[in-house]
Amino acid sequence: MATVSPSWAYTLQLPHDPRAPGIARATLRTILAAHGLNDLTPTAELLAAELLTNAHLHTSGPYALRIRSTAPERLVVAVWDTDPKVPPGFTEGASTAVLPPQDAENGRGLHLVRACADAWGASVLRELGASKGGKLLWAECTGRTVSGVT
Repeated sequence: MATVSPSWAYTLQLPHDPRAPGIARATLRTILAAHGLNDLTPTAELLAAELLTNAHLHTSGPYALRIRSTAPERLVVAVWDTDPKVPPGFTEGASTAVLPPQDAENGRGLHLVRACADAWGASVLRELGASKGGKLLWAECTGRTVSGVT
């Protein structure tokens, strides 16, 4: 008899602190190990690192990491922050974003997310009830290999 893994989700609230992205990545690794999803860890950690860093660098308020699995070997990594502005390249219908100059020290994170994720997107959240507004950037990964990253 086959067993079905129930869906699950974790949310980690983070302060605007330079240590927060590293703490969130360590938490992500722990959660994936506990659920037996070690094969997804490298890709999920890359996706989380880029989304968390984006939230930390481009907003001034708190942010949160959400990890959700609704099917075996399928994971959604999402980061919420207080700024409702969706970055270029993550807007609906965007096919490509402008690459920064080769000597630029930043600006490639969301390109990595788009290249390594099986699906990605953004939602602008309006302030309703308990919601704090802002946006949610998300990326989905599965057990398949993407350009040498599992």
